[in-house]
Amino acid sequence: MFDSLWQLVSESGFAGFFSNPDGWRNLVMIAIACVLLYLGIKKQYEPLLMVGIAVGCLLANVSSVFMTTDGSLPDALYHQDLWDAFLDKTSPYYHNYGHILAAGGLIDILYIGVKAGIYPCLIFIGIGAMTDFGPLISNPKSLLLGAAAQFGVFFAFFGANLLGFDAQQSASIGIIGGADGPTAILTTTKLAPELLGPIAVAAYSYMALIPMIQPPIMKALTTEKERSVKMEQLREVSKTEKILFPIVVTIFVVLLLPSTAPLIGCLMFGNLLKETGVTERLSDVAQNALMNIVTLFLGISVGATMVGSRFLEFDTIKIVVLGLIAFSFSTIGGLLVGKLMYKLSGGKINPLIGSAGVSAVPMAARVSQREGQKANPSNFLLMHAMGPNVAGVIGSAIAAGFLIKMFGG
Repeated sequence: MFDSLWQLVSESGFAGFFSNPDGWRNLVMIAIACVLLYLGIKKQYEPLLMVGIAVGCLLANVSSVFMTTDGSLPDALYHQDLWDAFLDKTSPYYHNYGHILAAGGLIDILYIGVKAGIYPCLIFIGIGAMTDFGPLISNPKSLLLGAAAQFGVFFAFFGANLLGFDAQQSASIGIIGGADGPTAILTTTKLAPELLGPIAVAAYSYMALIPMIQPPIMKALTTEKERSVKMEQLREVSKTEKILFPIVVTIFVVLLLPSTAPLIGCLMFGNLLKETGVTERLSDVAQNALMNIVTLFLGISVGATMVGSRFLEFDTIKIVVLGLIAFSFSTIGGLLVGKLMYKLSGGKINPLIGSAGVSAVPMAARVSQREGQKANPSNFLLMHAMGPNVAGVIGSAIAAGFLIKMFGG
C-alpha cells in the first residue's frame, strides 16, 4: 500500500514542480494566470478574452508540470514540442495537422483554429456585424485619421528590429500599435507564432488600458481651446450607401493588397449582413453566438501558448514595452493629423477625434468624447470620433496585410 501511495505522490503534478527542470517556471506562470484572472474579473480589463487567456495559461502550465523519465508530458493539454515540429521545415511533421490531431491534447486541437487563422477571421465577421460605418461614410476625411493612427505600428517595427528581433517578429510586435487583438493574433500566427503569448497579452492589456494611456497624451498634445471645439452634426447616410460601402471597400482593398482578403473580407461580410436588412438572423448570430463561441476558444488557445519554458524570457519584457510604445505612438499619430485638420479647417475639427483612429471600437471613441466634454460640457464628439475609430479597424487590417505580404516568406 505504501508503495502505491508513494507512486501516486511521485507521479503527481506537485512532485513535478521539483522533478521537471521547468517546474518553477510553470509555478510562476500559474501565479501570472491568477493575476490575469484578477485583472479580468475584478478590474474588468477586456474580461471576455482576458479570463479565457488566463484559464488557458493556467491549464497549460498545470497540465504540463509532470514529466516522465523520457521527457514526455503525457497529461499535457498543450504540447509546444508538437507545434515546434509543425513549424520546422526539416521535420516530417512540418505543417501536418493530422499529427496534431493524433498526438495533441485538447488545447492543441483548439489551437488549430488560431494557427489556421480561423478564429480571428470569424471574430471579424462579428465585429463587422456590430459596426456602423455611417460616421465614416458621412465624413470620409476620417480615413486619414485612421491611417495616421497606424504610425505606431511601423515605429515599433523599427524599434523591435533595433533591439534584435528579426523582421517577422518585429512586424508582429509592431501590429500591437493597431490596438486590434484579432489582427495582432492573426499576424503573429503567420509571422512569429513563438511570440503569440506575450503579444496577445500585451495587445489586449493595452486595449483595456486605453482610458488610462490615451488621456495624458491627448492633454499633452492639444490645447484647451482645441479640445473644446464643437463639431457640426454629421449628415444622414442613406441605406444604399451603407450597403455599397462594404462591397466597394472589399473590391478595392483586396485588389490593392490581396493579403488583406481574410480580415477585410470577413469584416465587410459581417457588415453587409447587418446593413442589407434581409439577413437579420445571420447578423444576430454573428454578433452574439458566433462571437461568443469563437472568443471562448480563442482566449483559451492563446493563453495556452504562455507555457513557462517559453514565456519567462527577457524578450517578453521587451515585447510589453515595445507594445506600449507602439500604442502610444499610434495615438500620437492620430492626434497630430487631427491638429493638422484643425488648422486646415479653420478650427472646425476637434483634434481629439484623431486619437480614436486606433481600432479599439468603441472604447477609443468614448475616451475622445469624455476628454472633449471635460473641456466643453456641451461637446458631443462620440459620433465624430466613431468615424476614425472604424477607419482604424480597416487601417489595422491593411497594415497587417501589408506586413504579412512583405515578411510572410
